[in-house]
Amino acid sequence: MMRSCRSIALVAAVLCLTVQATFARIDIKIDFDKSFDFTAVRSWGWSPTGYGQVKLARTASDDPEAMTKYAEPIIVDAVTTEMGNRGLRQAPSEPDAFVAYFLLLTTGAQAQTMGQFLPPTMEWGLPYFPQSTQSLRIMNQGALVLDVSAKGAVVWRGVARAEIKMDANEKKRETLVRTAVRDLLRRYPPKR
Repeated sequence: MMRSCRSIALVAAVLCLTVQATFARIDIKIDFDKSFDFTAVRSWGWSPTGYGQVKLARTASDDPEAMTKYAEPIIVDAVTTEMGNRGLRQAPSEPDAFVAYFLLLTTGAQAQTMGQFLPPTMEWGLPYFPQSTQSLRIMNQGALVLDVSAKGAVVWRGVARAEIKMDANEKKRETLVRTAVRDLLRRYPPKR
């Protein structure tokens, strides 16, 4: 029972990806194979190995299976909708390209110390002082990666990264994940 409650709490907390511009800043990065002809891609399908993967690197009690059960239906539906909006049809067999997702959730920290930005010289006339932390920020971070592959190689990769807001409700979390997918796939196919 305790593990189940912890898993539910973890799922609720971790999926608070703040990817909607009104709530937090989302960083979108796109990379693609410049020699690949994206105009030849007219159909797509999910990767033969599955929809994708969830990777958690927060605590020892993280439950990737519970997170997958919660997040995967939202991501799959959002990708299916947005790929259709891009003019691509979903092919049940032999598509021109395959899509896979990766949801990566972790914790990070930023710190600033006294004297950090001073030059390492004594010309300032400042006495030596031990560094002490003036600012410490610990945040939950998430990234949604979408890969489009063709002919056995990834030809397009989009990464949406954001800080995780712990107080967002379930409806906001779903909206935020869908917004991340939409913002990523707006940049597919890439403009040259």
